[in-house]
Amino acid sequence: MTKRLIMEKIMDNNTNYYLNKMVAEINRHFPLNQNVKDALLSIDREEFVPNTFKHLAYSLDALPIDGEQWISSPLTVAKMTQYLEIDSSCDSVLEIGCGSGYQAAILSKLVRRVFTIERINSLLEEARARFRKLGITNINSKFDDGQFGWSAFAPFDRIIYSASPTHIPKTIFDQLAEGGILIAPLEEDGLQTITRFFKQNGQISSEMIEMCRFVPILDGKVF
Repeated sequence: MTKRLIMEKIMDNNTNYYLNKMVAEINRHFPLNQNVKDALLSIDREEFVPNTFKHLAYSLDALPIDGEQWISSPLTVAKMTQYLEIDSSCDSVLEIGCGSGYQAAILSKLVRRVFTIERINSLLEEARARFRKLGITNINSKFDDGQFGWSAFAPFDRIIYSASPTHIPKTIFDQLAEGGILIAPLEEDGLQTITRFFKQNGQISSEMIEMCRFVPILDGKVF
């Protein structure tokens, strides 16, 4: 075995150790379903963290990225993913707010098709490069204002907001499949709450789950 291969094996072992440790810590705070745990273990968070913060990649901290945005804590990503209640009947998920791409990458391990929208072009290009590097081929991405959704591929079995809206537009609910679930860190009176919406018989119901902290949804596109 060459020296380079030996070093790569050592690095892989280190990644597996820290990734397993991170997921175990998440599980202590928030018991994980097996499918969500497997998805978290299959994606190396370090690939989505800026070089300046690589040493914190496996912590449970949210970390700053370009465009005055943040990569969410892996604990938050785990919660948002599990709250979607993804099962074998789910074919597609729409994500509003791609950011670093970490949430979309996790979702790609749970459903056949992921659609993710990002309003900051530089962030989207970086996320796409990460998907290519990791060989993820079932994520479809678009540079746009995510508040309009992606009607060409609707309806979606699940919809997830990775930034905080003050309300959910009707056009987004229209793109949610019958029997579908939408999860969003909804802001009201200055407070954010992870809120889960259900669509049954064309009607929308909701439940509040827990307090949270996300960057706000903003209008328009940033080239």
